[in-house]
Amino acid sequence: MSRVKGGVISAKRRRNTLKRAKGYRGSRSKKERHAKEALVHAGKYAFNHRRDKKVDFRQLWIVRINASLRENGVKSYSTFMAGLKKQGVLLDRKVLATLAKDHPEVFVRIAKKD
Repeated sequence: MSRVKGGVISAKRRRNTLKRAKGYRGSRSKKERHAKEALVHAGKYAFNHRRDKKVDFRQLWIVRINASLRENGVKSYSTFMAGLKKQGVLLDRKVLATLAKDHPEVFVRIAKKD
C-alpha cells in the first residue's frame, strides 16, 4: 500500500488557525503554536463573558429602576419589587428599566400604583 503524506491537510489546518488568530498581537498571529494557545484562551474568555454579560445587564437594570424610583420619591427598589410581585404585575426588570429610561411618565404611574 502506498504512503499518504498529510501536507495539504496540515497546511490547511495551520492556515485556518492563523486566519482565526488574525489581528492578535505579535507571534500570536504569526506562529501556529502561539496562535493555538491564544485561541484556546480566547474561547474560554468568550464563554465566561457570555455568562457575565447577563449578570452585568441585570445589575444595570436594577440601578436604573432604583435611580428612577428615588428621583420620583417613591420608595426603595426592594419594596417596589415586592409590591409588584404581591400585585401580580408580570413586568420583568428589563422592561421596567426601559420604561424608567425612555418613558418616565409611564414608569411613575406604575410606581405610584404600587
